[in-house]
Amino acid sequence: MDCIFCKIIEGELPCYKIYEDKRIIAILDINPVNKGHLLILPKEHYLNFLEAPKDLLKDLVSVSQDLVKATMEAVGATGFNLIINNGKAGGQLVDHLHLHLIPRFIDDKLHPWAGKALSDEEMRRVMENIKKII
Repeated sequence: MDCIFCKIIEGELPCYKIYEDKRIIAILDINPVNKGHLLILPKEHYLNFLEAPKDLLKDLVSVSQDLVKATMEAVGATGFNLIINNGKAGGQLVDHLHLHLIPRFIDDKLHPWAGKALSDEEMRRVMENIKKII
């Protein structure tokens, strides 16, 4: 398999491993946004969030909570982002489900997304379209 994360999980490529259990591994991102930037991923290969089984997602979130607490204390962060990028349009660079844990600091110069103004009509249309599907 050509997946870089699968190669890391199999021990074929080096990493800075922070955590590992039977289903999940967490490593330092080698191109961090801030110090302590972790990648939290399942050992089993799933393309993205939509492909993963719900029980695995529960485990990922549970482990992530513990890792957030430890990482924030270790690096002195006062906030964090927990992000899953899905698909090229969503910024996913590696086709293996992973969460980014990005510790945040006051004045770290990381800016939130710019919001878009939508009309009341557009908001209602989006709301109704989503409700029809769920």
